[in-house]
Amino acid sequence: MLNNTNNSPLFYEYYAQWVDVYKKGAIREATMAKYLMTQKWIQKLAPELKVSELTRTAYQQILNDYAKEHERQTTLDFHHQLKGAILDALDEGMIERDPTRKAIIKGKTPRAKKIKYLNQFELHTLIASLDLSEEPNWDWFILLVAKTGMRFSEALAITPSDFDFARQALSISKTWDYKGEGGFLPTKNRSSVRKIQIDWQIVVKFSELIKGLPEDEPIFIGKSKIYNSTVNDVLTRHCKQCGISDISIHGLRHTHASLLLFAGVSIASVARRLGHASMTTTQKTYLHIIQELEKKYLR
Repeated sequence: MLNNTNNSPLFYEYYAQWVDVYKKGAIREATMAKYLMTQKWIQKLAPELKVSELTRTAYQQILNDYAKEHERQTTLDFHHQLKGAILDALDEGMIERDPTRKAIIKGKTPRAKKIKYLNQFELHTLIASLDLSEEPNWDWFILLVAKTGMRFSEALAITPSDFDFARQALSISKTWDYKGEGGFLPTKNRSSVRKIQIDWQIVVKFSELIKGLPEDEPIFIGKSKIYNSTVNDVLTRHCKQCGISDISIHGLRHTHASLLLFAGVSIASVARRLGHASMTTTQKTYLHIIQELEKKYLR
């Protein structure tokens, strides 16, 4: 053995130190929270396991135990986070072989997830009910998400300078850190940096709304902290008043994509508009809608 077992640190303690050294300050808070959750799971599943005792069998047992309570994709993410730390331990001579090699990823069968979205009549009913006052409010925010399909954090980060009314375009190049201390953050991925077309309703209404507002400051961010639940509550209230399906802000993104697909817009175009990293993401997310369209055209 390269190290005396007695001097070898506990695996969960080594992992905690590794996260602190290599990840703290280098990744988003939301991603950091996932690494810290992984650390808690190691401590729970293998509280006495030392780094020097990390064999393929010991590592596989950790994955198997984790998979009993998680879906396969979540287990795969867990494995990837652990693997980074373990490969560094291998480089440092703390273990002789890579215990993650040929690891088998298991997990619970994913529950069928049918996304919620409004039909065209329901969306028109919702938009007609919005109170679009002279000052920015959450009703304006709901209108913007419904008409663009932006992610919640992307819409929060929109500033007046992002609008190009002459070309009927909106630039999406950043997000707002509503889960942390506030401030601009990069987009979810490189594909999320995009310019999208906006319709005349958005051009006319928002050109009036943003007059006099600071060019590079978010339109919807005030002095108080933003919570996703706050906006969802406003949207839920509108849905109930209109007698339409109750959906979330993220459901408006699904609504936007669904209506585009039903209108015959290509999957590639929808993927670009939503800022998906690949068309595969779009196909997986909207599989049932694509299947409905296939049935319609095959009749």
